[in-house]
Amino acid sequence: MNAVLSSRLVRARFSSQAGDYDRFARVQKRVAARLAASIEGRRLSGAALDVGTGTGELACSLRRTCPDQPLVLCDIAPGMTRYAASRIPGALAADADAQSLPFRDGVFGLVASASVYQWMNDLEAAFRESARILRSGGLFAFAFYGEGTLAELRKSHLTALREAGCGEKSYFQHFPSVADSREALLAAGLQIDDLWRETEVEWHADPGVLLRSLKKIGAQNAHVRRPRGLASRRVMLRMNEVYRREFGTEQGIPATYNVIFGLATRL
Repeated sequence: MNAVLSSRLVRARFSSQAGDYDRFARVQKRVAARLAASIEGRRLSGAALDVGTGTGELACSLRRTCPDQPLVLCDIAPGMTRYAASRIPGALAADADAQSLPFRDGVFGLVASASVYQWMNDLEAAFRESARILRSGGLFAFAFYGEGTLAELRKSHLTALREAGCGEKSYFQHFPSVADSREALLAAGLQIDDLWRETEVEWHADPGVLLRSLKKIGAQNAHVRRPRGLASRRVMLRMNEVYRREFGTEQGIPATYNVIFGLATRL
């Protein structure tokens, strides 16, 4: 697959926002808690790896659930890796890209990841890496943002581009579907135990607040051909107007996240 997202930008932006992340990552925290709950009660053995640990929200839940299980943290953003490691004494930590993990084959009993795989240019390659480092019978558990995520923002941006005479060429981020996830899991040689989608809606006072909150967690446009910002100031102002007009309510404006959850086993 041709790269469309810049891993350099993803690394730099998330690394720089480690200190602010927890104050703004409300949906991400709920997703981590939901994923951790889906793992509880399963019989696991061997070390656990948290891929794309961020500030360690999922890793903290794993430590509480399995206090005696060796825990390893990794993230592409060094600032995040350091922050997470400082929260969890005794955990090992490494800077690593989910598409190229620096671990030997078959060394983990659990590979878990929350809010990461939407940043992959090659979902199948990333899933193959997780499958590779799992021991036989090991569990791969993940949650990430899928097709339809931030649909209100995307639709408002496209409308603003069209109304500003800029055509409809948008470099808005592509989000994988459940079907994409199923295909990638099977291609990676994993047995699918469960694969489902849930919807999270976050409310903001206005589109500007939403965009600032995304910036504060590092989740900005990382397309290699992105313009500065989403577009020109004229398009941005128009996008805000369209967003409020089409989606605004007394609660403010919604931001929808379609979260894909998966549990799979290496045979």
